[in-house]
Amino acid sequence: MAKLTTKIAIPIIFAGIFAIAIFIAVGYEKLEPAFYLLILFFVVYVFFFGLAIGRRLTSPIKEILDRAIELSKGNLSSRVYLETKDEIAELAKAFNEIAEELEASHLQQENIEKSVGIKVKARTNDLEETINALEQKVKNRSIELERLIGESNKLHQEVKNKGVETSQLRKELNDFKQKVDRYNKPKQ
Repeated sequence: MAKLTTKIAIPIIFAGIFAIAIFIAVGYEKLEPAFYLLILFFVVYVFFFGLAIGRRLTSPIKEILDRAIELSKGNLSSRVYLETKDEIAELAKAFNEIAEELEASHLQQENIEKSVGIKVKARTNDLEETINALEQKVKNRSIELERLIGESNKLHQEVKNKGVETSQLRKELNDFKQKVDRYNKPKQ
């Protein structure tokens, strides 16, 4: 910001010195040595006047620039308050409006993100409950199927055993029939 102050102050200082040089040139023959002392005082005055005007014009701009840097770094509550009633004050007002809109937009975005987060969490909980219920049903069905498979295996084994018993009984029955047939057969 010192560059801007210098850019404003230097032309004012040169204009003051130029005006002093013109006064001296117009009447330098009539000037007394005390007047040169007055001219030196006037040169110093013009120098400090130029610096003061430069600082007065650049300090509001520096204030706006500092707040803009804060805003760009994420400080959305950064505002500029100036006492002037010129274009720079209008610029500060526009800056404040932009900052307010950014802050409101940021708050709205945060609220939307929270709302979406809550909805996603609720939906996730619903899905987790549904998944847990389905898992429990699958477990129950698996247990039931294992029980039925066990019973089926037992029945299969019993059928097998009954098949063996039936074969043995048939064999015994055939043997018995043969014995009965031999016994009932007339003897010759």
